[in-house]
Amino acid sequence: MPPIIDKYMKYVASVRRYSPRTCAIYEDSLRQFCRFADAGTDKILLESLIPNIIRGYEVSLLGRSMKARTVNLHVSVLSGFCRFLMKEGLLASNPVKLVKRPKMEKRLPSFFREEDMAGYFSRTEVYVSEIPDTDTRSYYRRFSRAVISTLYNTGIRRSELVGLRRGDVDFSRKVMRVRGKGDKMREIPLLDSYCKEISLYLQSVDSMIDGEWTMSSPLFVTAKGQALYPELVDRTVRRELENSEGFSGKKSPHVLRHTVATELLDDGADLNSIKEFLGHSSLAATQVYTHNSIEKLKNVYESAHPRAKNGGKNGD
Repeated sequence: MPPIIDKYMKYVASVRRYSPRTCAIYEDSLRQFCRFADAGTDKILLESLIPNIIRGYEVSLLGRSMKARTVNLHVSVLSGFCRFLMKEGLLASNPVKLVKRPKMEKRLPSFFREEDMAGYFSRTEVYVSEIPDTDTRSYYRRFSRAVISTLYNTGIRRSELVGLRRGDVDFSRKVMRVRGKGDKMREIPLLDSYCKEISLYLQSVDSMIDGEWTMSSPLFVTAKGQALYPELVDRTVRRELENSEGFSGKKSPHVLRHTVATELLDDGADLNSIKEFLGHSSLAATQVYTHNSIEKLKNVYESAHPRAKNGGKNGD
C-alpha cells in the first residue's frame, strides 16, 4: 500500500480521533481503490486520482451490486483522502467533486418519541443535585446527562457540541453561542432548567478536576480534564439511551437533533424559525422534517377519521 495512505490513517486516528472501526473502514476502502487503480506507490496513486478513474471505480463498485449508499461511502472516503492530500500540497484540487455520485433513496429522519425523552430525564434527575460530585462515577453520570441534555435542548450538531467553550453559554441572557458550518455563528435560547443543570455540571468540573478554567476552556471535559471528542460523544449517547427504556433504532447525536426539530414542528414552530435554530443554510434542509409530520398526520387520520374507521364507506 502506498506510504501516503499510512500517513493519512495516522492522521485520522490521532488528529481526527476516529474510532478503530471507522479507521478500519477507511483503510479498507482506500485499499480497494489502490487495487482497482493498480496503485502500489505514492506516484501512481496521485496520478490515479483523476475524475475518469474515480468514475470507473464508482462504476465497478455498482457492478458488484453494492447499494448506492455504500458506494457513496467509498467515494466519500476517497474525497476525504483527497482533501488531506490538498493540505499536504500534493493535490491542487479535489477530483472527487467532478464525479457525479449515484442517487440514494431518501430516508425520513428518525427520531425518538417525546414521552421516551421525558422518561429518560425523569429517571436521571437524581444525577442533577446541588452538591458537586467528587468521584469519577458520579461525575460521568452528570457529564453524560449534560451531554444528552445539551443535544436535546439545543439541537446542535456533534461537531458543534465538541467545539463549545465555557464562554459560549451566557447565563445572564440565557443563550448559547454556537459556531456552525462555514463558521456561521448563531444564538440558541436556553431554558432555566438547562442553565441550572449546566451550572451544576461546571461546579462538578471545578471541584473534581484541577486546572485553571477560563471562558475559552472546553465546556465539556472528561474526568481527567481532557476536551470532549466526537467518538466520546457517540459512545455517551449510545450508552445512555441503550440503558433506558423505550429507545429503539439508531442512537446517535443526530437522532437527538432530528427529535427536537420534529417536536418543534409538531408544536407549531414555523420552518424559518426551525431553520435558524438548527443553523441550516437553506430552507430545503429543514423541510425534510415536514415528512415526519405528514406521516404522523396520516396515522392520526387513519385512526380517528370516521370514514377511515369504517373502511372509507359512505354513511355511518
